[in-house]
Amino acid sequence: MGNSLTYPVPSIDSTGSLTAEQIHELLRSRTAVARRVRTLADKRFISDALLKGRFQAVGGTVLYENGDPLFAPDDPEAIAPGGEYPRSQVTAGDLAAAKVDKWGRDVPVTDESIKRRGIDVVNRGLGQLVNRMVKFVDSAALGVIASKITQTSAATANWTTAKAIVASVEKAKAEAEEAGEGHTLDTIVLKPTHYATVMSLFLEAGFLPREGSNPLINGTWPQVLDLTWLRSPYTPTTAPLLVDSDELGGMADEDLGGPGYSNALPGIEVKSIREDNIDGYLLRSRRVTVPVVTDATAGVTITGTGLS
Repeated sequence: MGNSLTYPVPSIDSTGSLTAEQIHELLRSRTAVARRVRTLADKRFISDALLKGRFQAVGGTVLYENGDPLFAPDDPEAIAPGGEYPRSQVTAGDLAAAKVDKWGRDVPVTDESIKRRGIDVVNRGLGQLVNRMVKFVDSAALGVIASKITQTSAATANWTTAKAIVASVEKAKAEAEEAGEGHTLDTIVLKPTHYATVMSLFLEAGFLPREGSNPLINGTWPQVLDLTWLRSPYTPTTAPLLVDSDELGGMADEDLGGPGYSNALPGIEVKSIREDNIDGYLLRSRRVTVPVVTDATAGVTITGTGLS
C-alpha cells in the first residue's frame, strides 16, 4: 500500500447538494454506492498494509504453506562451459488451513431522513459501516499478528530522544537481517499516542522533510529509517511492532457475489436494499475474510521503550 495511506479519510460528499430524488437514484445504483464506500475505505485497513499477501479463499477455507523458506537449500555452483546446472530440491512449508468468516452489518436510512437531511444521512451511514468494519477487521488481524510474533528486541534506551529511537530500530532491523531468515523489516506500527511522541521527536531532530512534503502536513505515512511508520488504535500491544510486510502473511478473502452486491474494494462487498415496509433502505457492507500469518519470523516487537 506504500506511503499513500491517508488517515482519517476526507469526506466522501464530493457531489455538492443533491435533491431527494437524486439521492434515491444514487441508492438504486450499485456502482454509485460502491464508489462512495471505496472512497471511504480505500487505504483505511492497517491489516492490508501489514499482511500484503492476497489469498483467495474457496468454499469458506484457505490453504496456505506455513513457514515457507525464503532461500533455496543449496548455494550456487560454478558451471563449466556447456555444463549442466545442479538442481536443488526446494522444500515447502507445512500446509495449514484457515476458515473465513462473513462479517457484515446493515444501517437503515429512511425516506424521511433523506428528505430532511439530504446526502449527509447516506454519507454518515456508509461512514459508520466502514468505520466499524475497519475497527473489527484490523483488531482481529493485529491480534493474530501480535500473538504469532514471539521475537523481541530490547530497546537501547527509553524513547525520549530521536537518537534512542534510531538506535533501537536499527538494532532490531540488524538482528532480523543477521538471523539468516532473509527478512527485511519495512513497516512499523504504533499506538496513536506513541506515534505522536515519535513524530514530534523526529520533527525536532530534522528527520522529516519541511513544508508541503512533510507527511505530518500532507497526510501520507512517513518514511523514516527505511521504514513506513503506521499508527492504529487497534494494536493490542504497547510495544512497537516491526514486520516484513511482504513475507509476514496476507488476508484471505472470499468474493461471495450475489444479486445486488458490488465490490467496493477487493474483499469488501456492498449493497443498497430498498425496504418498502419501512419506507427506507438498508445499507449493507460485508467482508468474508481471515488474517493469515504465514511466517512468524517476519516480525519483531521492541521492548523496553518506555512508551506506555
